[in-house]
Amino acid sequence: MNDAILLLGAHGFVGNALTRALAAAGAAVVAVGRHPGAAAAPGITTVPAAFAEPAQFAEWLPRCRAVVHLASASTPGSSAGKPLFELDRNLRPTFALLEALQTRPQCELLYLSSGGTLYGDAEVSPATERHVIRPKSYYGAGKAAAEHFITAWSAQFGGHATILRPSNLYGPGQSTRQGFGIIPTAFDALREGTPLTVWGDGSTVRDYLYIDDFVALCLAILARPMPAGTQVLNASSGAGLSLNELFAHIENVAGRPLQRHYVPGRSVDVSRIVLDASRAQHHYDWHAGTPIEAGLSAAWQWHTAAT
Repeated sequence: MNDAILLLGAHGFVGNALTRALAAAGAAVVAVGRHPGAAAAPGITTVPAAFAEPAQFAEWLPRCRAVVHLASASTPGSSAGKPLFELDRNLRPTFALLEALQTRPQCELLYLSSGGTLYGDAEVSPATERHVIRPKSYYGAGKAAAEHFITAWSAQFGGHATILRPSNLYGPGQSTRQGFGIIPTAFDALREGTPLTVWGDGSTVRDYLYIDDFVALCLAILARPMPAGTQVLNASSGAGLSLNELFAHIENVAGRPLQRHYVPGRSVDVSRIVLDASRAQHHYDWHAGTPIEAGLSAAWQWHTAAT
């Protein structure tokens, strides 16, 4: 086997969805994650580990045509004031992967960056890949650093890399984790009848991308050879919503009011970010086709059934 896809972070929300989709499409997947996650299925080899040293990749890279790097252990909030945490938990494994890939430049790399934290408070909206990046959090700074190291790897060793900068991903399979995802956190508050803590006054604007739409873009990228060097692509719905507008949609889907407790905003939070995904649309004939209420309805149904 030398045509498998090595997927790091396979047992998280995005990793689970992409692992299953790749297997369903007939790909062989080596699914690497810190915790057991994706159910056993034909074509999936599960490796319960967290690769942090170049040698740990040695057994698997010769079997693979591509690496998908989705693993992340922090958020803008959890990394606040902790640059060493960002180094140890996110950057060190990425650097180890790049060092291992130096001897296998023919192995393509798909890296999950962040559209919501890299651009900062973009002066022009929607933000394109050409916009100057101004991360406000150590998490965003870590993603920016990883992007630069990937670009350096591809330049020095003839690699092929695609960096995806998604907006806020959501959908079925997204469990509640502290600091990860306002939508499942709001769902929990609705189910439990407790107030949702909202940083700021609810006017912050994001765009929200349904998980199946994002997975479809990943599959399209992996379905054909990547261009030489490093390409960067935004992935988004392109439709900005304030938090208060999002909450109104959630209430409509759930059929009940969402209690909210507003507290002062945080310095790491971006006030407005909407992404332009026209480059991904042009190169891969891709667009986000799931309306927000349809996506929220599917996510709400999954959340209430799973918890």
